[in-house]
Parts: sequence; structure tokens; C-alpha cells
Amino acid sequence: MGSPEGAGANSGPAAEAARPRQIRPLPDTLVSQIAAGEVVERPASVIKELLENALDAGARRIEVRIEDGGIRRIAIADDGCGIEAGQLGLALQRHATSKIATLTDLEEVASLGFRGEALASIASVARVRITSRTAQAPHASLIDSHSETVEPAPGRVGTTVEVLDLYSATPARRKFLKSVATEAAHCADALRRVALGHPTVAFSLSVEGRTTLSWPAGDWIARALEGLGEDYQGAHRVVSRQAGPLSVQGLLGLPTASRGRADRQFVYVNGRFVRDRLLAHAARQAYSELLHGDRHPAYALFLGIDPSLVDVNVHPAKTEVRFRDAQGVHRALFHAVQDCLRTGAAEHPSLQSPQTLQDLAQAANPGLTAAGGAAGAMTTGFRPNSASQVALALSFAAPAGRPRPWLDNTPWADAMAARAREPEPGEGSGAEPGASSGDGRSASPADFGSPDPAALDAAQIPPLGFALAQLHGVYILAQNAQGLIVVDMHAAHERVVLERLKSELDRGGAAMQSLLITATFRADPLDVRIVEEEPAMLAALGLDLSVLSPTSLAVRGVPAALAGADASSLARSVLAELREVGSSRALAERRDDMLATMACHGAVRANRRLTLHEMNALLRDMERTAGADQCNHGRPTWIQIGVNDLDSWFMRGR
Repeated sequence: MGSPEGAGANSGPAAEAARPRQIRPLPDTLVSQIAAGEVVERPASVIKELLENALDAGARRIEVRIEDGGIRRIAIADDGCGIEAGQLGLALQRHATSKIATLTDLEEVASLGFRGEALASIASVARVRITSRTAQAPHASLIDSHSETVEPAPGRVGTTVEVLDLYSATPARRKFLKSVATEAAHCADALRRVALGHPTVAFSLSVEGRTTLSWPAGDWIARALEGLGEDYQGAHRVVSRQAGPLSVQGLLGLPTASRGRADRQFVYVNGRFVRDRLLAHAARQAYSELLHGDRHPAYALFLGIDPSLVDVNVHPAKTEVRFRDAQGVHRALFHAVQDCLRTGAAEHPSLQSPQTLQDLAQAANPGLTAAGGAAGAMTTGFRPNSASQVALALSFAAPAGRPRPWLDNTPWADAMAARAREPEPGEGSGAEPGASSGDGRSASPADFGSPDPAALDAAQIPPLGFALAQLHGVYILAQNAQGLIVVDMHAAHERVVLERLKSELDRGGAAMQSLLITATFRADPLDVRIVEEEPAMLAALGLDLSVLSPTSLAVRGVPAALAGADASSLARSVLAELREVGSSRALAERRDDMLATMACHGAVRANRRLTLHEMNALLRDMERTAGADQCNHGRPTWIQIGVNDLDSWFMRGR
């Protein structure tokens, strides 16, 4: 006789699961509800799908109204082409669409919607009412998903879709929704994402009968700024580039206006908002050396590409895409963003709309009259020519009275050269900045190497102005047409040196400067081994290291750009990087990190006193150096304080 356990061995849930189950088709209602689970995640998903339908219909104005966060009611009205009365019933059927008809259409999707799933999926979890009228129809027609009958109704040309009592048919799904305020915020975000990609269409949002968002039709730059927020009105750059079949346009927030969250990053492919890891990685990589810490950039990027080269049929939500040439798209976007960001400080937006020279002169001297001052508006005509762009190195060691490389072929060369032979403060006369000159007048910056901006024509004033003084051994104060420039000299010089090192390495290796006196230091066996195994890599970086003993190394040459740096400290930092990376191949991938470390060690240090000539040299190099707005660690290198700001602080004119 079998045991009780044995008697029950062929019964119970386990046995039931082992038996083959019958295969049967799912009911249409259940199929639609399953599809709705992928398409209709929350009220914001409904808004996104209906907005895309409105845009596909050619709408020029779209109004969105929501109640109770979109849970009780969503109404979207457009002025598009409308739906014929005989077609309204098909609009609510699964996989019924007017946007594609053949496999060729599916491979070259040019519309935002194409599956014919959205309305049917929404109707499976809510009540849907569609009122539509074409230009040829004498009146509008209405269909209700509950009755599925078409009736005459009043209405203008276009379509109005109402979604009532979302998830009333599936109460379990409704429990996963957040508060009304949260869902309303998601609805606004969904509208914002769609609106950014279609600037020629007017959008409005009404929440509980009150208009909370209204965007008129306009140009894409204005729309992108509205999407990014007012913080980026004066802190952005415009990118526009064509790379083969890919076009890239957009607004890039400056790294100095980065955010703690990645919530202002919008990428569009052929007008479709996407969340694509490939594109996000390209943008992030382009910003990488300009961001500080865990900060995130803000941008709105619009990519245009032949529809046959991109697959949008990846996910039901249609926010993922695949490119036929993914690497090519990544490379094109990376270079477009990087090249736009890596401009000299002269290209900074805050320097593009200066005050008039007369305003500046009167701000400095209230008693100045129009007849006695310089007239005319300051322009942004300054651009370093090709000769000056090549001269990236700073000549800090050049004695007073010697030719200065930053003076060559620049509009202000003659003005500064006239002062170049005069002694610096402390040279001969013992004069100090601010002391009286021999003719009884107060000494000005021009007496010590910087011309007086009020005495120059507009075109002669460079964007970052002329140096005035050094503050606390850390900051450079300069006067330009807009007011006061404050420069972090170490951070700025660090960027200048880094870009020069990168340029030299790209041309075949950093130039090496042999040391008159060999620098030696103690090293551990691993550092010695690296010197023995990686001579080519070290030479490419401009370092000449040799082994003296199992515990000591000698530095016989350093990069020419870092001739004034501590040779032993520089060598130790480079070897530490090599030790961490572990191979030449990996080192090549981290080249910029290595060069940034070298530049940091070679940059001018705090508390080093600079002459005005040297300060001006740094300002000129910043103007022609890519990425000079940020140091190698993403911190800003300079700020602009306008004359209006100064007047406000001191309550002038009140």
C-alpha cells in the first residue's frame, strides 16, 4: 500500500502544471489591454500618442486640456485635416492606420505614428470620444467607443479626442498612478517634449480650466530656449552641422550652466523625441572634459536623417531607434557638439552684445561729455588671425621691453607696443600701480602695459579686455567694453596649456625641452619598470626619463610647453597615471586625462606675481583657445561683471 504522500503525488498544483494546456487565441479586448500596458503607461502616455496623431494630421495649433491629472479627462483639439465620417469606426480598430500600407512604408517611416495601435489601446482602458470634421464635410461627426456609432455633431475643421475615466476598465492599473499633481506634471512634460520638436506648431495646456502653458508658433531657437528654461537664455550656443546624410541642429547649454540632474536633455530624430543610449553617450562624451564633478549638461538636439537609415519600430513607445550606421552617427554627433563647445573665450555669448564705448567711458568718468569721449558702438569684429592662433605658448619669462608674441598682428598691437618699453611697477622708478606719473596725472593701466579702453576705437578692444591688476595672487582683473572681467589665472592657463599639448601630440608628439640640470628622484620598482617598457609613450608625451638605479630615475627632458614646471613632480604624476592604466593601449584612450594632469602641474600657480604684459598674454591666449571658458576639471575660468551690475550695486543713477 502506498503512503499518503505517494497517493497524492499525481495531484495538486505541480501535477496540474505538468499537464499540457490548450492553445487558444486571446480575446480582442484582452489583446488590446495587453497592448495598452505597453503604450498607455499613464495619462502622459495618452497625451503623447494623441499629439503625434494631431501632428501627422498637419495641425498648426493644438490645445490640450486635462482634469484630475488626466485621469478623469483628457481632451486634445487640433486644426488638422480631420477624419472622414466613414473612417471614424476604423480609427478605433486595432492595427488600422492611414500612415503606412506596404513593407516599404514601414522601412521608411516618415510619420510619428504608424502602427495603428494607440487609439484602440486607449479605448480598451478608457472611454474615448472622437469628434472630427474635414474641410469638405458640412458638419463634424462624433463616435463614442462605448456605442461605436457615428453621429452628426457640431465642430470646426480638425479633430478633438476626449479620453474619459482612464483605467476605469482596469482598476488595478489605476492603483499604480501617482497623485493628481504628479500626473499633471508628467502631462506637461510630455507636451513639452513634443512641442520642442515642432516649433512651427502652436501648443497650449489647460489644467482644471486654467491655462498653464502657451507656446505660439515660432522659430526653433526660441522654442528650444522655452524648453530648456530661462537659465539658458544667455548661457547657450547654437550648433548647426551637416555630416553626410546626418544633419545636426540644436542648442547646447554652456558647461557653466550645468545641472545636478539630467532633466534638460532633449534629442529628436526626424522630429521624434527619443531616448537613445548611443546619442546620449555621444553628447555626454563631447561635454566630458568641460563638466565639473557629477554635473549634467542641458541641450536640445535635432537630428535629421533619411528615414531608410533609421529604424523607429524598436519599441511600442517609439522612443527608441536604431541606426544603420550607429558608429557614424555617434561620431558625427560627438564632433558637432564638441566643435561647437570648443571655441575660444572670445565666442562666449556674454561678449556678443557689448555696451557702447561711450557708455563705458561715462561709467568710468561721469563728467565725460559726448564730444570728448569715444563714440560709436563696440563691435565683435575681433578675431585672432591665423598667425596669432598658432602662437599658443605664453611667454611669461620675456623681460620688459622685448617683443611680445601676443602683440603680433593684432589690432591693439601698436597701442601696446608704445608702452612696451616703459618699466613695469618696481622696475627702475619703483612706481606702484595707482601712483602718480611724472606729469602729475594718476597712473593708468596703460602706463604699465595695458592701453586705456576709453582711448581706443571699438575694434581695438579685445573681448576679454586689458589687464588691470592681480588680486590675492589668484585672480586677474581686466577691463573690457562690457565692464569687469575676473579670471582665475591658474584655471585659465591650465586650459591653454592642455590645448597646446593636445595640438602638439596630434601633430606627432609633444615638443621636448632638454633640461640643463638633470632632475632625479626616488622611485619604486614599478615606476622603473614602466620607464623601461614604455619609452615610446613617454617620448610622445614629451618626457625623457632614464633609469639610474633600481630605486631612482632621472628626468632629462620635459614638454616644451611645461618647461617651467617641477620636473620630478611632473614625472611622478605621469608614471602614476601609467601605473593606474596599465597599458599603452588603455593609455591612448585616456590621453586627455594624462595631458590634463600634465597641464595642471605646468600651469602658473597661485601667488605668482604676473606683470600686466603677462596677464594680457594670458587673456589673448584664452580668446583663441578652444574650451577656454572652463578649466580641465570643468570649473569656469572667467566671469563677466557688467557696468550695469556695478551701477546697481552702488545705486548709481537712483
